[in-house]
Amino acid sequence: MKRLVNKNPDVVRILGRTALCLIVIVFAAFRPIDQDNDQEKPKKELRTIVLDAGHGGHDSGAVGRVSKEKDIALQVALKLGNKIKKEFPGIKVVYTRSTDVFLPVYARPKVANQHNADLFISIHCNSGGTTSRRVKNSRGKYVTQRVLNTSAAGTETLVLGFGRTGEQDVALRENASILLEENYKENYGGFDPKDPSTYIVFSLMKRRYREQSIRIASYMQMQFTNSNRTNRGVKEQSLGVLATAGMPAVLTEIGFISNPEEERYMNSAAGQEAIVTDLFNAINNYRKSVEK
Repeated sequence: MKRLVNKNPDVVRILGRTALCLIVIVFAAFRPIDQDNDQEKPKKELRTIVLDAGHGGHDSGAVGRVSKEKDIALQVALKLGNKIKKEFPGIKVVYTRSTDVFLPVYARPKVANQHNADLFISIHCNSGGTTSRRVKNSRGKYVTQRVLNTSAAGTETLVLGFGRTGEQDVALRENASILLEENYKENYGGFDPKDPSTYIVFSLMKRRYREQSIRIASYMQMQFTNSNRTNRGVKEQSLGVLATAGMPAVLTEIGFISNPEEERYMNSAAGQEAIVTDLFNAINNYRKSVEK
């Protein structure tokens, strides 16, 4: 062994790092997912938040009786950003769009990756789609007619389903030196992209981002519930807008634009203020959980 080490001075470093990664993986594999372990918390400040107003430009998104999803999403995103900047001057807010322009789905998380964001939030309005009903036509015959489903109501927040987490790998590799916690080099002896063993860390990072995404999504739904909104829960979906985000990321549906009552609420000044306050409080709760 001494002869091997003398001829290959990097062997000890590589073997040591590999062993450490394997120990961490074994620990993570047997740790309960819902356990609130301080060692799993990133000891860092929340410095950059990217807010994504869904749709835009020629892409209207869901359409209600008097409004379009793209407009409501933009209004809420801008107001939320202003509140964050006012309450927390140290946090940088970046918008994927600040005007009525079209932005491809893939470009939205790319903005977050380019700004090394700590959090990505995509804001949308939901739609109940259509339902069928039997009605008499002008000839007195019953026919099936598709009509807008106006009964669906409530809020829900989505996180990336396991099926697409593999798409995060590129973002993690491209931003490895930035996305890893600040003391990573001190703790693990540095990151070497030529060493396959170091890529084990990516699986741990994706797990952590998933847990953090679920955490802030839960905070959002809790705040909406406190405002007497119908809670449709935290859900997993295979969403392109979240798939390549190299940080905790969620898509929140702030209400059903197909429901006349909720559409009025989301368009009103009071309704938007309440939604912004709920989202801000959720972000603040998340901030406290990762910075303590």
